[in-house]
Amino acid sequence: MKIFLIGFMGSGKTHWGRKLSAKLGLPFFDLDSVIVEQEQKSVADIFTDNGEEYFRYLEKETLEHISTEQESFILSCGGGTPCFFNNIEFMKKSGKVIWLNTSIDMLTQRLHRERQTRPLISDVVTDEDLRRYIVKKLSERRMYYQQADVTVGEETTNLEELIHILLQNQAPDRLKEEL
Repeated sequence: MKIFLIGFMGSGKTHWGRKLSAKLGLPFFDLDSVIVEQEQKSVADIFTDNGEEYFRYLEKETLEHISTEQESFILSCGGGTPCFFNNIEFMKKSGKVIWLNTSIDMLTQRLHRERQTRPLISDVVTDEDLRRYIVKKLSERRMYYQQADVTVGEETTNLEELIHILLQNQAPDRLKEEL
């Protein structure tokens, strides 16, 4: 089983990916973390030193590498991953895509605390600017996110509900028996 978690930055992809991995016994990968390890640079430094286009290319290559080298996994994708290089189509062909659809208020609240570690929002000064940025980017990305196989409202989801959704939409009989 290959599960791709997508959604806006701060939507909880890594959080839920780790929880699902532990519960289902599947390997977990965070796409940004894999890239950071490969490049020996933070995402912010990659953006600064090489630009977003370079990062997006690394993202595509790493996504494809993990997908072809691993038989099953849970992968937390970056917020922009589905929006470039036909990545959403690749993910859908390779496994199940779950969109963690988190509210703008929740995203603003979470990203306010993480502003300095997120290269795309590190210059955003006020909370109102941050909210405007989220609304704008989310409207640009929504058409990609909406192509997911499953949409989940992240704020109201718990681990059991997420597993139930997977069982309804994907899990092979072997996994259903184990759960």
